Amino acid sequence: MGATDFKVLQLLLLISLSEICGAQNADITLSVFQVSTKSMTVRWSRYSGASSYKITATPKNSPQPSAFAQFSGNSVIGSVNSLSANTMYTMRVEAIDKAGNVLSSAELDGSSSPEVPTIKQAYSKQSDSITVEFSEVMGASGYILRAESEVGDFLSETAVTSSPGTVLQLQPYTDYTLSVMSVNSAGRSQPSAPVQIRTVVVAPQLNSTSPRNDTILVTWSPVNHAVLYTLCIIKEGSNSRLKINTSDPFMTFDDLEPGTIYCVKGTAWDLDGRPGDDLTVCQITRPLSPGTIRLFSTQTRSGGLAVYWQMVHGADVYLAKTSTGQNCSASGRFCMISPLSCGQNHSVTVTAENSAGTSNPSDPEEFITFPCPLEQVWVDEHQAGSCWVSWTKMPLVEYYIAFVKRDDGSEEHCNTTDTTCHFYCMCGYTYLITMFTYNQAGSSPPGDVFNYTTIPCCPEDVTIALVSTETLEIMWSSVRGAELYETTAEEIDDVIHCKDTAPVCALSNLRCNTQYSVVVTACSEIRGCNRTCKPHTHETAPCSPEILSVSQTNSSSSVSVLYTAPNTPNTTYTVTAMGLTDTHTCQSLSTSCQLTQLPCGATYDVTAYARTAVGPSLSSYSVPLETGPCCPHTLTVDQVTQALTNVTWSPATGARSYVTALTSSRGHAKCHTMDTHCLMGCITCGTNYSVSLEAISRTGHKTECRYHGFSSSACCPSSVKLYRMANKSLRVYWHSSGPQNHTVDLIGTGTNHTCIPPPLSSSCDVAEVMCGDVYTMVVAPVNQDGSKVTFCPGRIYSVSCSGSNVGMVIYRGKRSVD
Repeated sequence: MGATDFKVLQLLLLISLSEICGAQNADITLSVFQVSTKSMTVRWSRYSGASSYKITATPKNSPQPSAFAQFSGNSVIGSVNSLSANTMYTMRVEAIDKAGNVLSSAELDGSSSPEVPTIKQAYSKQSDSITVEFSEVMGASGYILRAESEVGDFLSETAVTSSPGTVLQLQPYTDYTLSVMSVNSAGRSQPSAPVQIRTVVVAPQLNSTSPRNDTILVTWSPVNHAVLYTLCIIKEGSNSRLKINTSDPFMTFDDLEPGTIYCVKGTAWDLDGRPGDDLTVCQITRPLSPGTIRLFSTQTRSGGLAVYWQMVHGADVYLAKTSTGQNCSASGRFCMISPLSCGQNHSVTVTAENSAGTSNPSDPEEFITFPCPLEQVWVDEHQAGSCWVSWTKMPLVEYYIAFVKRDDGSEEHCNTTDTTCHFYCMCGYTYLITMFTYNQAGSSPPGDVFNYTTIPCCPEDVTIALVSTETLEIMWSSVRGAELYETTAEEIDDVIHCKDTAPVCALSNLRCNTQYSVVVTACSEIRGCNRTCKPHTHETAPCSPEILSVSQTNSSSSVSVLYTAPNTPNTTYTVTAMGLTDTHTCQSLSTSCQLTQLPCGATYDVTAYARTAVGPSLSSYSVPLETGPCCPHTLTVDQVTQALTNVTWSPATGARSYVTALTSSRGHAKCHTMDTHCLMGCITCGTNYSVSLEAISRTGHKTECRYHGFSSSACCPSSVKLYRMANKSLRVYWHSSGPQNHTVDLIGTGTNHTCIPPPLSSSCDVAEVMCGDVYTMVVAPVNQDGSKVTFCPGRIYSVSCSGSNVGMVIYRGKRSVD
């Protein structure tokens, strides 16, 4: 059983098996799980009361004996071994109890796998595959070739119908273990005895070039695990070939025919002497140089040159080139160079080209052309309206003609042997200038048309408006010849430009609270700008102040706001505190402002802005303001026990939490809570306390609140004792912490008694107490207002009807008086 099959079997033993189709009786089901050549594995449903299961395999059409196996009552899967290959069996499962009785059974038919094939030989002829030849077995419908790398990082199974079979997608020069399994409808056999085989190396990746017309150079990167390379070269259309072995990663083939295609096949050999993959590249050699160059001029205005040559073998295209850089190309025997370069001696050469490269140039041929047009023309305008067109002197030129045409249609020209010519020019116009040169060979082709635009006039009717705090909008009327308007806003040390083609411009991002000198200049792209236009002044809006701090003064309703004052003197600053329902403002010429009459427990957004004669600034960034929380309107202290009080108060606007404190010379108690009540311990009886409360907002603002003092109740007495007296009376004793009046309550199941002792007394007699009853006795101090302290503890006593006055006996917290 393979490792994969065993893992699957382990997984199936850990899960609950479903009812699976198969031969079944009413109580137990049986199905085939896995088969092999010599064994069959089945699984069954669990049967209640079974202590074991017996699996029997009986051949259907064979005299061979049956085989069986027995398993525990906890098993639901098992195998029967020692079976015959490719044989049909009747599989039977029996559920057996502890007494050996068969509780239930089920049967099904299943076949074993075919015989295990035998590998005859395995070999690799390609770097990515291995071919396996094996013996075919009876009853097999197919075969599976298993290939596994030696390091275990690769495993594949390939299905084939017969021998031989090939495993693909392998790695070059890698060791693999191969085995074969036969397959039929029942399953697969065990793997055959494995064989080890190594794939061959890859082919060298050949790169070819032809550095000369009789040479081909072949290079490649070294192949891993290769020790030798074989190269075979053959000329296209020929049966002769040359084979060369080398250990170097390059090879040069000499004495080849120019312009001819050669094919080179390369193969690498490994250490075992096995050839690997092969790769073939084809390369053509460079062609010979063309010969017999002839030149003819064409009768055209621009002048052309026809170049003829003798064609050579293997050339794809020919390139004719002049010494001035002009060229033409063709696949035939001539090409035209046009237009010719003027006023020069030309030297013409021809080269042949193919995919391998170019040939050596042919012998040069010389040729002389006509005069050239002017190369540099410019216009100078020394004063408005008077222009001079000038140019550089050209060789081989006898005289010049200049044609000057204005954009409204008027035209003039001049003929001169000099290098300058005068004409009248007006602002806002464009002039088109064309030059011709002449010599004995004739005129040059027309030169490039030179454009000259005179400077535009200054715009009129300039208006300036402040459209935002730091933006000026400037408008003006359009002028002739202006392609672009440049607007500048100048101050002492800053220049800001705005360029547009429309007669309107917005100068943005100006410095606030600044006087600007605005100049609108008309410009043309070629001529430039008119820098003689007069300026116009305008001031920007004041700068926005920045709030530095917002602090609450000693008065809870007053806040001081400190801010920057970045503007000129006499600038008014306004501070605004905006809340949900109310707004407060103040104004100042300085750097601070006082906001008054602010309510407690309120939140505001505080902003500031500046104002001058030009207008207001932008508002500053807002700063949050939170006034201190309000104090609760009411606060009540109630004593719960001798050492415990409950303090309650009304909700306070703006408060999120509270710190309540009771303070006295004997100690203090403090409680921090988000509720409106607090239970406080560690209270000393008979003590005067001062009461304070601190209201805290959600951001930590605090308000101190003080209230009327609180006096704790008198202390409960200690050492309380009870004695039986004559005439059905009891005497109560106690110890007081100071001069204090008390009262005694005796509460029984049948009767109640109350004793009020003389002032400042520490004992009291209770008469007519019924024996045989249980009483709860409470001794409590009396407050100055006559009320009785209600939280003193009671003590339980049982009064016996027999015995004498012998004192008190305590039984588990209950006192008995005899």
